Amino acid sequence: MLPDQGPIFLRTERLYLRRFTAADAPLLCELDSDPEVMRHISKGVPTPLDRIENEILPSWLRMYGLSDHLGIWAAHETATDRFIGWFLLRPDRYVPEDPELGYRLRRDAWGRGYATEGSRALIKEAFRHWDIERIVARALVGNAASRRVMEKCGLRFEEFFTYPLELIPGWTEEERTAVKYGLRRTNRPAG
Repeated sequence: MLPDQGPIFLRTERLYLRRFTAADAPLLCELDSDPEVMRHISKGVPTPLDRIENEILPSWLRMYGLSDHLGIWAAHETATDRFIGWFLLRPDRYVPEDPELGYRLRRDAWGRGYATEGSRALIKEAFRHWDIERIVARALVGNAASRRVMEKCGLRFEEFFTYPLELIPGWTEEERTAVKYGLRRTNRPAG
C-alpha cells in the first residue's frame, strides 16, 4: 500500500494503477493543461481545476462504489512512482453492457509503450478474472496513436460514427467523426 494513495489496483511490468482520490485534482489539472494531450479531446483547451474538483473527480470516485473492476485509475511508473496519466474501463456511453477501454497519458510518457501495456493488462484481467465478454474503445478518426494502441491490443475496427454535437460542442461534423473498435473474449489474442 502506498502512503495516502490506497492499494494498488493492477500492476504491469513497468506501471501500477491505483484508484484516484480527491487529492489528485492537481495531477489531473496538469495532465489536462497540455494542449497536445487535449488536442483530440477539447482542441487543446485545458480542463479547469474547479471542474476537475467539483464534477470529474467526484463522478470517478462514485464509480468505485458501483464495481470492483470498472473505473478510472491513476497510472504511475513503477520505477519512479511518477504519475503518467490514467486508464479506464467503464460502461460504454452508447452500449453500457460493453465496457469501454480508454487512456490519457502525459506527453512525456508517449511513445514508450505505456498505453499498450496498461490497456493489455486491463483487457487480460477483464477477460480472465472479471467475467467480461466484450470490450470496446472509441477515438476520433484523426487520433492515429490511439487507433494503433487499440490494434496492438487486439481490438478490431467495427464502425465509423459521429459523436453528438452536445458531447463536443463547437466541433464540425467532420471533426466529430470517430471510430469504434471492439474485442470479444472468445477472439482475444493469446497471452
